[in-house]
Amino acid sequence: MFDSVRVGSRGSADTLVLGVFASKRLDRMSLSRDTDGSARAACARPEATGEIGTIVEAYPRSGFTRVLIVGLGEQQDFNAESIRTVAAAVARRLASVKATSVEIDLAGPLKSRRIDPARAGSLFAETVGIAAWTCDQFRGSATKPSTRSKLQLRCADSAFEKGMKRGLGIAEAVNIARTLSQTPPNVATPAWMASQARAMARKSGLKVSVIQGKKLEEERLQGLINVGKASENAPCLIRIEYRPARMPRGVKPAVLIGKTMTYDSGGLSLKINNSMKGMKRDKDGGCAVFGAMHAIANVIKPKRPVVALLAAAENSISDEAYRPDDVITFRNGVSVEVTNTDAEGRLVLADALCWAMDKENPDFIVDMATLTGGVVVALGKPFAGYWCEHADLRKSIEQAAERSGDRVWRLPHDEQYQQMMKSSIADIVNSAPVREAHPIQGAAFLRYFVDYPAQNGSQAFPWCHIDIAGVHAIDSDKGPYIAGPTGFGVRLLAELLEAD
Repeated sequence: MFDSVRVGSRGSADTLVLGVFASKRLDRMSLSRDTDGSARAACARPEATGEIGTIVEAYPRSGFTRVLIVGLGEQQDFNAESIRTVAAAVARRLASVKATSVEIDLAGPLKSRRIDPARAGSLFAETVGIAAWTCDQFRGSATKPSTRSKLQLRCADSAFEKGMKRGLGIAEAVNIARTLSQTPPNVATPAWMASQARAMARKSGLKVSVIQGKKLEEERLQGLINVGKASENAPCLIRIEYRPARMPRGVKPAVLIGKTMTYDSGGLSLKINNSMKGMKRDKDGGCAVFGAMHAIANVIKPKRPVVALLAAAENSISDEAYRPDDVITFRNGVSVEVTNTDAEGRLVLADALCWAMDKENPDFIVDMATLTGGVVVALGKPFAGYWCEHADLRKSIEQAAERSGDRVWRLPHDEQYQQMMKSSIADIVNSAPVREAHPIQGAAFLRYFVDYPAQNGSQAFPWCHIDIAGVHAIDSDKGPYIAGPTGFGVRLLAELLEAD
């Protein structure tokens, strides 16, 4: 949509953005910007309803080339989250008119609703930055190059402007995750994901290590070994670490885990019909964690260390492939009977969970994965499903979701679901023979690799599993997004660590 978006003040702005509530009357502060009455005249036109996200244009005789008057909806309903809708509509109009420099002046409406201008600025620029995303690097000579303008945002309110700088930083992290998701599987192999992590680390002051080859055997990471052994693209566990310059003594790290299946054929339990299409996005949990680490290092900068673990593999088919009926014993001693090789994501996540519990001494763990189609059946597209039995972490997740716009809905853990996963051959199966409670099966399986002390009567470890299968991509343009990946989870994790 845009070649780039930045906050700046060079030159004069060509476009002014004002806001009007459904009353269609400009507030006093906005009226002071309407030097020739053109904005008031625009608000009197029939199409100027003030409905949220609607836009009318005015063309003043001097100063700005155009004024966009964006509808804010009913005044009593307008809040900080409404700014996302407003900003998405403004971004699309700015792109269509090829604006290059825009001044945002929503001071009057924000003051009337007592909305923090820094928060508003962050949400506005974050949305515009997300709307700016493009991924054209795979276009060839048969496609005419698109021309996009460079957009400069500005605001006279210093708090709003400071917020915009934060928002663009968050948007950059979201867009990094989207670009990784969009990258095709013949490029985005596990080794390529590791190389991207190293490149980000050099720029952002992070540390990266990659557990691969014989080291996987030494560390008993059997999920990655078995899921990935059919592919010529070898699996690996990518560890990314953020450490603050100063941190309180004894503080434990937060651990973020992402399922990073760079392609999922289903393995020997082969996916049917055309359901393999789009399986390059089975790495989107890892992409979200990757993007979140960029935001953590460059924008959030929390006072605690943060460790990301990307469990990266390709689920392919060969005479080396793992099979239904195989039994795999994991690092923590739990044995798993494989009943479905297309339930591979939970096997690589189990490795990462075991590693986190054994190696990282975590304060809490959040894992993110495109784990089950069942969560889409249960919740559709509005929410990701999440499971968390720790009250404090659950509260933090829900608050972060509310602030970020990455919405989540809690689904249950229960001992009956744990029993559903029991095997007659090993400890548990990786996929129960019944379809009931399908998304909960995935969470119940993972619980054996992080919550096993709680089964002996101790308090549940602070762990949250988030299934993003319904929200990580969209089929058509919506809000600031175009059809494709959404980068869901980057903002949620950033907000979680910022509030921590």
